[in-house]
Amino acid sequence: MPIQASNQAYLDTVRRLSERIIEAQRPIRILDAIKWNNGVRQAFFDSRFHTLPAVDRDYYARHCPLGFDPEAKRAELHQIERDISRQLGQLNPLGMTMRRTCREYQMVVRMLEARGSEAFADLSQELYGASSDVFHAADPTIADLGRLMEGVLEGLLRDPSMHEAPKIFTPEQAVAQLNDRMTENFPDAGIRVIVSDGIAADAAAGTDYIKLRQDAMFSQEDIDVLEVHEGWVHLGTTLNGMAQPYCTFLSKGPPSATITQEGLAVLSEILSLRSSPTRLHRLVARVRAVTLAEEGADFVEVFRYLREKDVSADDAWVITSRVFRGSTPTGRPFTKDITYMKGFVLTYNFLRLAVSRGRLDRLPMLFLGKILLEDIPLLADLVDEGVVTAPHFIPPHFSNLKGLVTWLSFSRFIAQLSFEQLEADYAHLL
Repeated sequence: MPIQASNQAYLDTVRRLSERIIEAQRPIRILDAIKWNNGVRQAFFDSRFHTLPAVDRDYYARHCPLGFDPEAKRAELHQIERDISRQLGQLNPLGMTMRRTCREYQMVVRMLEARGSEAFADLSQELYGASSDVFHAADPTIADLGRLMEGVLEGLLRDPSMHEAPKIFTPEQAVAQLNDRMTENFPDAGIRVIVSDGIAADAAAGTDYIKLRQDAMFSQEDIDVLEVHEGWVHLGTTLNGMAQPYCTFLSKGPPSATITQEGLAVLSEILSLRSSPTRLHRLVARVRAVTLAEEGADFVEVFRYLREKDVSADDAWVITSRVFRGSTPTGRPFTKDITYMKGFVLTYNFLRLAVSRGRLDRLPMLFLGKILLEDIPLLADLVDEGVVTAPHFIPPHFSNLKGLVTWLSFSRFIAQLSFEQLEADYAHLL
């Protein structure tokens, strides 16, 4: 019997606690709290890329107010965590997931309190991981992936056919295209695509909107990627999380969910044939930048490394400032930018295993909300019990799985083949 029929009081409690988590995390805006303003960029360019940006602990206090009392916010989250234990039970699986979310937001608050100090980087690694992490026991590290992919992509990008299309669309023109696509993808959701001057990235997704940076230009490839990455995945999982009748906290992902979110977004770009070597090279460059900073390189050294790899000055600034934001130009990095490639590999491996075991029912769970891969068995049980609803929006490449599973059916066998032997056997053909 579904739980909602036998224990409505339990479900009402889950809903109340879930809403408290959402309300508590609302003012915590990580990227706003660590962003660098345009004056920092201008000063660095004026120095002809020689002078370290003037960013320290005092800079964040003056230019990036948190907008909440850290001590009070940590206490609030701790109280919610305690109430979850008291009202749902210490061993309740859903309660354990909700308590983990509260603890993680407390760690986020501590990280933001530590802006401009060494502790910031330590907490960043706790939340997002480090480039020295392995994917699985005895596997290569994320840093190894970055080094390998950098070499492969540099070779591909020497071919003129792999060059990116020109960025000919203004933000307003890109907005017009994306608004039409969002209306088609989410006809009743009221999704808006707008131009904004308050974001560091070219684009960012919110609860019911996508923002495009006012001074950015876009290629047709960029617009296609944004439809998938920001629309299908980030907005889609947010809307599916908001549609939950009880576990509404699934609409707001803590940093650990970023790994699955960004990995799923990159994977979706690739599966829908929207990505490109240039796009992938940017993501790999972020991994390389984090790796270099973790190994002790400062802001100027990372920037120069990227320039030596033929990354434009503008793109090198964007990548390097993303990596050092929240820290200092000589400190260790903010590691969020490894989550794109880390999450891609972990999510892809999950798909391979699910297909090889015939568990196709597990794949739509990826879009249920802002989830962690390890929560999928619990969430599948909660769907069966009626506590969680199955995702309403599922992107085209997952709503019809025939093509995807046909391709993935070969993956286990192909992975067993020795690439070194393939190189030896096929070398004379290339």
